[in-house]
Amino acid sequence: MEIREAQRDVRHAYLGGFAGQLVSATLWLGSAALATWGTTRQAILFLVVGGFFIPPITWLSLRATGHSARLAPGNPMNQLGMQVAFTLPMMLPLVGAATLHETIWFYPSFMIVPGAHYLPFNFLYGMPLFTGLCAALVGAGLGLVLWGPELFSLGGWVTGAVLVVAGIAGRLQVVQELAIATSEVRGS
Repeated sequence: MEIREAQRDVRHAYLGGFAGQLVSATLWLGSAALATWGTTRQAILFLVVGGFFIPPITWLSLRATGHSARLAPGNPMNQLGMQVAFTLPMMLPLVGAATLHETIWFYPSFMIVPGAHYLPFNFLYGMPLFTGLCAALVGAGLGLVLWGPELFSLGGWVTGAVLVVAGIAGRLQVVQELAIATSEVRGS
């Protein structure tokens, strides 16, 4: 299987990251809501614990919408996807250390973690969109730490919004790609 074919398979199986981005956005926005109207502890626990459920909820949402959520047999991206997925929980101790130092650094440090996590998705999906998502989250996280206001929930709201936009953009790209492929098949 050629790399482009493997990347196309990833894009189509996971709708350009749409379901995962939407699940993640919902989690971040829920956490931000708890930070705004609940307690800091509730917000932190919601995001950290809930994050472990992103893969199964994403898989279930893809299955519920009629997608296989599986790569073709022999797709070499399957192993890369698993490795990339496990990088995120391995970076949580850094978020914990930053939060113990300054509680307000929770969201900004957590933004940097998935931001860095999304960089290899550029290759995995063959979508430069993920480089932009990485830059947006890492840049916003650093910006909030260095220059941000003393508003604990802000990073949660920003990340949720960025993930919604990225998810929709990824889905639109795949829908357009599928429409072109369908018209080419009909035309031949």
